[in-house]
Formats: sequence, structure tokens, C-alpha cells
Amino acid sequence: MAPSAVFMEPDNLLTPKEKNKLRKPVVEKMRRDRINSSIEQLKLLLEKEFQRHQPNSKLEKADILEMTVSYLKQQSQLQMKRSFHKSSQFDFREGYSRCLQEAFHFLSLHKVRTETQSKLLSHFQK
Repeated sequence: MAPSAVFMEPDNLLTPKEKNKLRKPVVEKMRRDRINSSIEQLKLLLEKEFQRHQPNSKLEKADILEMTVSYLKQQSQLQMKRSFHKSSQFDFREGYSRCLQEAFHFLSLHKVRTETQSKLLSHFQK
């Protein structure tokens, strides 16, 4: 049996427009595959969250994306609340520390009796 010859045009005979026309479906498939892969990864990462909202239902890609956006917004709001709370605690401690320094300075300038001074300092440190 003689080998059959399939006539194929070499790349250099194709115009750039023809090359793009041939390449476009391949590039588009790769793009869709990347999108689908990322959506599947989101689904796996947030599987517990999805089950809490819509148990026993098949999620469409749009559902997965919407729920992911909602979840990320919720997490962002929680993070902001936590950082505000930590900031408030830090400000309080900073103010208390500054007040304590001023009290030490005042007591040292006015030579308050040492017994009174030690009781006051002990109270502040509690």
C-alpha cells in the first residue's frame, strides 16, 4: 500500500487573516476552558457555603459566580468590622497608657506620700 499524500498548505502560504481564522476557535476554546476551570475551583472552595444556601440543587455557573461575589462582600464587611474593633481597642490602650504616664509624672513632681503613690499606682495597674 502506498502512503496517501494529504495536501496541506505550509504556514508561509497562509495570509495572516487566514492564520487568525484558523487559530481563533482554538484560542476561544482555551479561554472557555480557563473560565470553566476557575468556576469549578470556586465551586469547590465554597462548597460548604453553597450547600448552606441551596442544598441539593445543581448550581449553574452564574449562580456560582453570584454566590461567590456575595460571600466575598460579606467577608470584606466582617474584616472591616474586625479591624475597626481592633483599632478602637488599640486607641483605648494607647490613651490609658498615656494617662498613666501623666499620672506618674504628676506624682513625681508633687512629692505625694509614697504610701498613697504606691496605692494609686497599684490601682492603675489593675
